[in-house]
Amino acid sequence: MKKWKWIGKAILAIALAVVAYVVSVLAYGTANDWVPEPVAALENRGAEALPEISDSILSFVTWNLGYGGLGEESEFFFDHGSMYFSWGRMVRAPQEAVQKNNEGVALYTESLKSDFFLYQEVDFRSKRSYFANQFELIKGLLPEYAAFFAPNYRAPVVPIPVFEPWHLYGEVESGLGTFSRYQPYSSERLQLPGDFGWPTRIFQLDRCLAVHRFRVSGGKELVAVNLHNSAYDKGGQLKAQQMAFLQRFLKEEYAKGHYVIVGGDWNQVPPFFRFDGYMPGKTQGYTQINIEPDFMPEGWQWGYDPRVPTNRKTKTPYVAGETFITLIDFFLVSPNVKIKTLKGIDQQFRFSDHQPVYMEVELGASAEN
Repeated sequence: MKKWKWIGKAILAIALAVVAYVVSVLAYGTANDWVPEPVAALENRGAEALPEISDSILSFVTWNLGYGGLGEESEFFFDHGSMYFSWGRMVRAPQEAVQKNNEGVALYTESLKSDFFLYQEVDFRSKRSYFANQFELIKGLLPEYAAFFAPNYRAPVVPIPVFEPWHLYGEVESGLGTFSRYQPYSSERLQLPGDFGWPTRIFQLDRCLAVHRFRVSGGKELVAVNLHNSAYDKGGQLKAQQMAFLQRFLKEEYAKGHYVIVGGDWNQVPPFFRFDGYMPGKTQGYTQINIEPDFMPEGWQWGYDPRVPTNRKTKTPYVAGETFITLIDFFLVSPNVKIKTLKGIDQQFRFSDHQPVYMEVELGASAEN
């Protein structure tokens, strides 16, 4: 009898300890949950670049860097849907893999020679990437460029997997990095609407737009937007709110006579694009919604290269022909901007779970010209 009483007390003690741990984790996460302002000015952390755009031909690159931790050899436990256990899957990549990935980011940033770089998942200070500062790395490669960092993931500790405290995700500071050969006269972080319910929201990103305004010769203005919409958004409710906000904003800017260019990771596929087009019927349980065809009025153009996928899923390390791939990284331009060149850069996902897209445009021209 005493033995069973002892076992019962031990089980109760363990259960209470687990409950106390979970409560403390959630309380800490809630108390330290970053709540950004709706609008915040962004400071130029780079050079004083060219004050005015005088050339009508401009080039852009968009690329989600995967924080340096999601190259070809990586998987990510959270893609399996559990924030409590990793079940032996990768929480963060080995340090040598992060170094290799960042060397790839540096190589392509230097070789692409673009006027504008719109990067997402740029780590500034994060345990998951061994505190390698990707933003400073890229800034150092572009000494004549203005450089802006818009945080969208900031937490002293991200306590997942919850029941594996020996290798928590840990401290994170990450966001959107915009690098420009030209000096914007205004740069702002705009908080996007929508949020996950508690407690999921304390582990998730605070999605935003990085909006940069440039003077163009002849009294015109270019509005360049770097964006990263929500992931892990079953049903797309958060993305719907974010897209409605973006739609209003873009229409207002174009109505003022501005050139408008948006680039980033939309976590959606373009209108009419088949999300499993690269692997028909082999979705492996993934799905990706389409942006509505009437999202923007006639004349607005989606810029993507259908020949090259931009995203691979991370339930397992990348294996060509087996890992599910799709296209969720692209551009949107206003009717007074003509797309001249579009090129997806096929890296076989060596350095990130996303691949860069290069675009060249002409300001002041329409698609019909």
